[in-house]
Amino acid sequence: MKLTILGGGGFRVPLVYRALVERAGSPISEVVLHDVAPDRLAAIRSVLERMAAVPAVRTTTDLDDALADARFVFSAIRVDGLAGRTVDERVALSCGVLGQETTGPGGIAYGLRTVPVALRVAERVAAVAPGAWVINFTNPAGMITEAMQRVLGERVVGICDSPIGLALRAARALGLGAGEPAVEYAGLNHLGWLRGLRVDGVDRLPDLLADDAALASIEEVRLVGADWVRAIGALPNEYLYYFYRNREAVAAMGAAASTRGEYLLAQQERFYVDTAADPAGALERWTRVRAERDASYMAESREASGAGERAAEDVAVGGYQQVALELMAALSGGPQQTMILNVRNGTALPGLPADAVVEVPCLVGAHGVTPLATAPLPGAMLGLLQQVKAVEQDTIEAAVTGSETLALRAFAQHPLVDSVGVAQELLRGYRERLNLGFDARVVRP
Repeated sequence: MKLTILGGGGFRVPLVYRALVERAGSPISEVVLHDVAPDRLAAIRSVLERMAAVPAVRTTTDLDDALADARFVFSAIRVDGLAGRTVDERVALSCGVLGQETTGPGGIAYGLRTVPVALRVAERVAAVAPGAWVINFTNPAGMITEAMQRVLGERVVGICDSPIGLALRAARALGLGAGEPAVEYAGLNHLGWLRGLRVDGVDRLPDLLADDAALASIEEVRLVGADWVRAIGALPNEYLYYFYRNREAVAAMGAAASTRGEYLLAQQERFYVDTAADPAGALERWTRVRAERDASYMAESREASGAGERAAEDVAVGGYQQVALELMAALSGGPQQTMILNVRNGTALPGLPADAVVEVPCLVGAHGVTPLATAPLPGAMLGLLQQVKAVEQDTIEAAVTGSETLALRAFAQHPLVDSVGVAQELLRGYRERLNLGFDARVVRP
């Protein structure tokens, strides 16, 4: 069985390969890495070759060759690379608003240039690998999954490790095993809440909310504050820090010597250059750099909120690669699982469009992926989701049609952009520094 990884020269690809190597009974016999950058492909192949000899790894810069007859396609592309990410962050910060990769205006800019590429990928999958499942890691994950579903329908599933990490931390705080509670979670990618932890039909979340020490052990609670978590009666995804503590986040990012994208760009440029010069040290170098990357995740947010350093067990917890492998195993005929995924809504999350991609628990098996019904959300939560989903859908349509009007509307209606004037400034800034492909004559409100 063939697995194709798009963005195969990306720094995190070895996490997927190592998880495959360590997983007993994996059906994957061949891994094909595709990237538009041959030098990055060579560096990552050097890392993988020092991990194991199986499954076999092949690299290519030909998209159709990579996709042909694939059973699974992992999409982990980054259009414009980390240099583009630094622009996403810096333009927003220069306008006094959140400069972050997926949340706020940076996520809109990232989506505008990524959607057209993702749609072209989807069209090639439909042409040369029509039976493949596409597992999307590409950010903004919910938006890109929704765009690709225009071509491939429900055979595109988005994944993220944030919800499962939150659920694991909550279960651990209650002294429960990882698979013991049934998790009630609802939202969009990077914008959701854990609203219940049921054991034998009894919701244990109220016990957790009442326990100061247990709450303090959860990183997401330390980010936004225990009092606020109790006020909303739910555990927020870590990215809700940027909504709940927006002023603090913008101030901390603006005061930092570098943005997250700038930090990673410098770090990874060194890694790829050094690995080209010394392929034999690829694995050791990758392991060291990865540890630095993990330890510094959301560092400015944790410092601004007083959340402190990341706990060792949080750094060690299985990431998106484990989610992907579990999804792949269940779709291949393994035991059915309940997983939190980004899928077409249908009627699972009341109040959002049927064709919207949402992040909810799903039943996964050989039959496919079935989203499970969630309890209606309180008005404030639902209203935030509706507003952000409208922004995502405007962004997709702007990217597809080239409508500058829709792009402006997406920026202006995002809850983290506080003025139409700021939205106009953002659009000008991104157009000057990124190839967004707009035709100012196209007006499709």
